[in-house]
Amino acid sequence: MTGFSGPYLAEFLLKQGLEVWGTGLPSQEGNLSPGVILRHADINRIDQILDLLEECRPESIYHLAAQSSVGRSWQEPAETMRVNLEGSINLLEALRKINKACRVLLVGSGEEYGPVSQDELPINESRRPDPKNPYSLSKFFQSMIGLQYFNNYKMDIYLARAFNHTGPGQGRGFVVPDFASQIAAIEAEQQEPVIRVGNLAARRDFSDVRDVARAYWSIMEEGTPGVIYNVGSGRAIAIQEILDYLLYLSPVKIKVEIDPDKFRPVDVPVLYGDISRLRADTNWRPEIPLEKTLKDTLEYWRKK
Repeated sequence: MTGFSGPYLAEFLLKQGLEVWGTGLPSQEGNLSPGVILRHADINRIDQILDLLEECRPESIYHLAAQSSVGRSWQEPAETMRVNLEGSINLLEALRKINKACRVLLVGSGEEYGPVSQDELPINESRRPDPKNPYSLSKFFQSMIGLQYFNNYKMDIYLARAFNHTGPGQGRGFVVPDFASQIAAIEAEQQEPVIRVGNLAARRDFSDVRDVARAYWSIMEEGTPGVIYNVGSGRAIAIQEILDYLLYLSPVKIKVEIDPDKFRPVDVPVLYGDISRLRADTNWRPEIPLEKTLKDTLEYWRKK
């Protein structure tokens, strides 16, 4: 609950009048709302997970613990698998051991689909996954493990496959905060007026993290267990357009330079999802326009 989307989800759940327990990285505890009951537990320590579950006896679990950076997954593939796959198994096994009826949301990624042809867009949930990086592979394995527990142990496993989401509070290592933090640093005269970027031609499905938090709630409340739901905006936008808009918001003249080190070994050209299943099964709709998301993110970095 202390990562990027966790605090937004916790705040939303508190507004629904729920008792919210959270766990996560001590370095990020300051992001949580005051009403969250916080406990420390390592997702790779099943004994710690068991102790936490025995204490709080949850009715619902939103499993957001993950190594979520595609770029970092290329550098640390074993750690990515350990956290994303083994961690999920630890959680599900701990729940099975205490024999507690509990709804669990496992959050996957649109990256699981891999490269698709133009005639396959937008991607719906029936499309066979073809993960092309360690992160997406770990998330695909997580989904398959979740379905195994759903089928074999009759556990209430809900599955979200989230496309790119961003907003205030997202750390560096992702495209929007990387751009916004550099622009803010340039405006504050802490960096030369040059932004170094990777592949600007890639087109992705970007949503606001606050909309995505609501989508997770909607899936748990109105969705069907054992069914995968795409979560996204349903449209693609080029990374170039995102950079152009952020530069437009700045009064400073900034030069853009291509940095080969920022390119990934494999990069999917276009990726955006069909969200019709989520819209049909729940009352969720995306509400926050991307322009507001980008403005809010830039303001966040200006304050930092």
